[in-house]
Amino acid sequence: MRAAALQLLALPGMPVVRPGDDLAALILAALERAGLSFVEGDVLAVSSKIVSRAEGRFVQLSTVTPGAEALQRAARTGKDARLVELVLRESQSISRQAPDVLVTVHRLGFISANAGIDHSNAGGDDLVLLLPCDPDASAVRLRDAMAASAGCAPAVLIMDSHGRPFRLGTVGVAIGVAGLPALLDLRGQRDLHGRELRVSMQGYADMVASAAQLAGGEGDEGRPVVLLRGLQHPWQDGRASDLLRPAVQDLYR
Repeated sequence: MRAAALQLLALPGMPVVRPGDDLAALILAALERAGLSFVEGDVLAVSSKIVSRAEGRFVQLSTVTPGAEALQRAARTGKDARLVELVLRESQSISRQAPDVLVTVHRLGFISANAGIDHSNAGGDDLVLLLPCDPDASAVRLRDAMAASAGCAPAVLIMDSHGRPFRLGTVGVAIGVAGLPALLDLRGQRDLHGRELRVSMQGYADMVASAAQLAGGEGDEGRPVVLLRGLQHPWQDGRASDLLRPAVQDLYR
């Protein structure tokens, strides 16, 4: 589906989120400060970092005891063995490793460097931040909470930054989705010349996440929540797991 007159607004004044904070209430307060209220069809893109912070997904490295595999992989990669231990706990398997590189199949199924564990913006040299336990469920809870308070349920997308194996630079990806399609099947539609599309599948939620990251940023901008208005997507309650390529179809893993 095409977006007409798409608007993106990074909500102003979001505070530093702390464990146990009511994230829906903080977002609604930021929306009010911007002089806005939700309308039908709105999409809210939320950084995974503030979801993790609200859910208390902090770990102190000083509390982590690395096992034998973590020590071995730390020696080969040059990484902190305690961090490697957390990466292993958050992963199904290791996809690739090299000096200063550890790429994993995350426990949620996607491929990610360091299992998505973040040292930046965690709040201290000894603190790291894990991804949310279940980002799809987090998106549903956030959507339900805002619907109960605001009377209108925006679609919610939880976004993170991922690298790509054959291109430099990170892009925004959806790791949690509620109220919009994650994957759009365009097969059966026609191209400009009337030919039927036979293999076209659009990673819709990832496209929305990348657009939102352009507005929100990734560093010290302090804009972790972006409102997207004007998207014209079909009603389909997708999940981020819809985007995962089955292993039998993966020629590169």
